[in-house]
Amino acid sequence: MQHKVYIPMPIDTADVEIGQDILELAELLARNTHEVWAANKIREGWKYGPVLDRDARTHPSLVAYEELPESEKDYDRRTSQETLKVLIRLGYRIERA
Repeated sequence: MQHKVYIPMPIDTADVEIGQDILELAELLARNTHEVWAANKIREGWKYGPVLDRDARTHPSLVAYEELPESEKDYDRRTSQETLKVLIRLGYRIERA
C-alpha cells in the first residue's frame, strides 16, 4: 500500500496575539494536559522510570508537572497556546465568567 505525502496545514495564527490572562489560562491547560496524559498512562499500567522503556512500561515524564524539564513543559504550553489562538482566530471570545 502506497501512502500519500502528508502536508500539515494548521490554521494560521501567526498574527493572533494573546494577553497575559490568556497566557495564564494556557499554562493551566498545559498543566492539565500533562495530568490527563499521566493519568491515562498510569491507568494503562505505566509507572515512573528514569528511561522510556515500552516493554517495562516506564516513562521518565510520569512526574508532577513542576518536575518536568522546561522543554517538555514548553511542548504542552505551545499546544495549549495554539489551541487558544485557533479559538480566537475562529471568532470565539475567551472570558472568565
